[in-house]
Amino acid sequence: MQRRTFLQTLAATLAGPAVAFAAQNRPQRILLRSSWQTVNIGDIGHTPGVLALLERHLPGAEVRLWPSDVRNGVAELLQTRFPKVPLMQGQGAIKTAFQESDFLLHGSGPSLVAAKDVQRWSAETGKPYGVFGITLPSAEESVLKLLSDARFVFFRDSVSLQLAKDKGCTCPVMEFGPDGAFAVDLRNDAAAEKFLAAHRLEVGKFLCCIPRLRYTPYWKIKDRPFDAVKHARNEAMKEHDHAPLREAIIAVTRQTDCKVLLCPEDQSQMAVGKELLFDPLPDDVKGRVVWRENYWLTDEAVSTYVRSAGLFGLEMHSPIMCIGNGVPALVGRFAEQTSKGFMWRDIGLEDWLFDMDQPADVARIVPAVLSLAQDPAAAKAKAAEARERVRARQEAMAGELSRQVAMVQS
Repeated sequence: MQRRTFLQTLAATLAGPAVAFAAQNRPQRILLRSSWQTVNIGDIGHTPGVLALLERHLPGAEVRLWPSDVRNGVAELLQTRFPKVPLMQGQGAIKTAFQESDFLLHGSGPSLVAAKDVQRWSAETGKPYGVFGITLPSAEESVLKLLSDARFVFFRDSVSLQLAKDKGCTCPVMEFGPDGAFAVDLRNDAAAEKFLAAHRLEVGKFLCCIPRLRYTPYWKIKDRPFDAVKHARNEAMKEHDHAPLREAIIAVTRQTDCKVLLCPEDQSQMAVGKELLFDPLPDDVKGRVVWRENYWLTDEAVSTYVRSAGLFGLEMHSPIMCIGNGVPALVGRFAEQTSKGFMWRDIGLEDWLFDMDQPADVARIVPAVLSLAQDPAAAKAKAAEARERVRARQEAMAGELSRQVAMVQS
């Protein structure tokens, strides 16, 4: 018995250094908190964008996804593109992910979306975390505390970065870091080619246009109560916001050989596009405009965008995914949105950013849209320059993440 006890003690003693050595030499383990909703292809796009960045810049890391919503075909979309990334769903899986992961990465989004989950991770594990590409729409004390305690925070627009600094955020690494959706490389070429053929849209011979109301009417597409105040604002501004887009559509179809595809970024926008863009068009223009009546997922949308001559409209993430793939894209923004639109200034595309509340900016829209069709080479060159700025910053973001995870393992 004494000999057996001695051998067990010896084995345990020798195993200690071996376990520590194995921990230091195993792959980095990153838990990505992302995937906020599926009613918007931009919200879908955050996750595959960040996953593509991690795949490219941290190829040896083990990445797990902790999603909020991957319904409606999004889980299959992600698993097809990233078969090695497991989805942590259910409390058992999340508990395991907490135990085994080295680092929590909060993905890009309109805010610190999963603030409560970041707090939970910190309280339960004591392990570090960081934030990739968010907007800071406001500066609540609890959020600033979480950001200050992060190893790094990358803000997707300089306005948010400055707000964090002004409000006293003390995170050691705070920098501009573009939205993760810039890195989306999803494709569904078969679906895109089938749609284009059915509607006689030729590669490089059409522009995409996306409408948007001041406030997304979530009461129509999600289980949310009707908001009379937001609806009234939408009704008051919808003609003001979409009339310039109609003028651009008319100019493109009458003055160039390009057609226009009206397409959605969220599930409410097919109806918006028909009411405010397609139906009021002159008859001679309607024949050169295609209205997409069905919602799509991010892979088919990107496969369509890369076959276009460019995109314009009132949304943000379709332009982001366009620039990330070298496709020219114009952004219209208004006061009701967060500061995310200002990232266009941050990546050198201020000429392609339009404040819909400023008459001088509205007056620039038609000439700018026409330029995409009339001088596609120049437009693509400008988009390519912006893409390179984004890629340089995202490489730096991934480098900081790798450095911080390596510190955990050392």
